[in-house]
Amino acid sequence: MNPSAEALRATFGGAIGRAVESCGDTIVYVDRAALLDVMAWLRDTPGQQYDYLVDVTAVEYRDRERLLEVVYNLRSLERRTDLRVKVELDPRGDLAIDSVVALWRGADWLEREVYDMFGVTFRGHPDLRRILMWETRKDFPLRGRFSRAEQVRQALNANPEAHYSMEELSIAEAYDELPPDMRERLRRGERDKIPYSE
Repeated sequence: MNPSAEALRATFGGAIGRAVESCGDTIVYVDRAALLDVMAWLRDTPGQQYDYLVDVTAVEYRDRERLLEVVYNLRSLERRTDLRVKVELDPRGDLAIDSVVALWRGADWLEREVYDMFGVTFRGHPDLRRILMWETRKDFPLRGRFSRAEQVRQALNANPEAHYSMEELSIAEAYDELPPDMRERLRRGERDKIPYSE
């Protein structure tokens, strides 16, 4: 186990939850309220010096009882050591957490992606807005926790206009206007082989 885990526990006490090793990686769970202090300590303390924020992402589990995890992958370039820090958030509650952009400028777009795809709000972020999805897109869960196919089936059995925009419906209707050979290729799953125009 990475010795940073015990050093964190000695410094921050109860703000540090469990520490586990998985596939050679050390994962430390940190209380949301202590995140900024912990991250600044990891970056600035001699002997730690995690000066590179590799990634910020999140994990949302299908099991509604499991907590959403915001994941920070850190690396000490000088020591060639990695550490993964996780903060757990209740997906049925407050999904706000402090931004680490003030510590690592590279967190800017990484946090925006997590905000966009998981609905986590980063307090203190300088420009928190979507970068992948359109601005009017609903936050998660979009239509419940079903597969896309099940969402479509349920929506079409109910009232399509209540679940889809007119643009989405017009795209679906355009399928019938495709040439028969193109519809057959779509049916067989050859989407990547279909040219844009025929």
